[in-house]
Amino acid sequence: MNPAWLKALALVCIFGAVVLAVEVLVNWLATSRAEGKAINLRLRMIGRGRSQGETMSILRRTSSVPAGLPPLLMSLAMKFERMLMQTQLTVPTGRLMLLLLVAPLLLFFLILGLMGWAGMWISFGRILVVATFAAVLAAAIPLMLLNFQATRTRKRMQEQFPVALDVFVRGLRAGHPIAAALDLLTVEMPDPIGTQFGLVVDEVTYGAELRDALQNMAERWDMDDMRMFVVSLSVQAETGGNLAEILENLSKVIRERHSMMLKVRALSSEGRMTAVILSILPVGTFAVLFLLNPKFFLDVANDPAFVPGYLFLVMLYAIGFITIRRMVDIKV
Repeated sequence: MNPAWLKALALVCIFGAVVLAVEVLVNWLATSRAEGKAINLRLRMIGRGRSQGETMSILRRTSSVPAGLPPLLMSLAMKFERMLMQTQLTVPTGRLMLLLLVAPLLLFFLILGLMGWAGMWISFGRILVVATFAAVLAAAIPLMLLNFQATRTRKRMQEQFPVALDVFVRGLRAGHPIAAALDLLTVEMPDPIGTQFGLVVDEVTYGAELRDALQNMAERWDMDDMRMFVVSLSVQAETGGNLAEILENLSKVIRERHSMMLKVRALSSEGRMTAVILSILPVGTFAVLFLLNPKFFLDVANDPAFVPGYLFLVMLYAIGFITIRRMVDIKV
């Protein structure tokens, strides 16, 4: 083929590749900018193509706990599901629970395999130490991180709720009906409060009563402020009155209550920080020390007194953990 034709073909291919790359880049920037305009997680998920029903099902985390469990396991499963909802993770509950169950087992058998490959004798004491390390590294620490994220989200929810009431009151005074004022919160408020009111609007859209949808939100977050909001709406709907003025007074009460809670938290901060350190330090020290020097535990695991002493130590830690949590759990 003529070299001139080859050169022209190469230029056309380069031109087409550049045009294609520019088009991909422009589409990516447009999508990123559109997602950036979404102020909360619900709007971002809808902007990515999910339907309102699918988004509501994922974020609300409709209970997937099987019926017939013992009361203790049922309570733990419900608390775990509520914690996942408060972290605003979109991973299905079943998949995450399976991961938290399988990951420690895989790590446990991996370490046992490495010990067998290294020619170490596997005794019951060493199996106990390895099982504890696998449970701490692959289950306990991830659960602590999830609980930390859920606590942070809950604190943001408590801080944003009075602001959301103010926005709701301004919407009512501007002439919007209750449904339109709630819909205003879904596009004006950031996470997590914007997403949660968005779920309320979605539930109402799919046929639920407004009072039931708001009550469901209050039960999901277990917040007294939300329950007072639901009661205020219910009383106003039955007896009448100026709803804007009622909610404005409620916002002031919630702010004063939140101010008192902050004072209590400030006065008890030393004790709470001590509780956190005493709870995390033994677990973190064990995990780090086993990673850096596993023989520190494995060499003494064959001693006959190791297993009773180790189990007694774990029992003391559990008693101390529960006692400390109850001591710093101050109700306001």
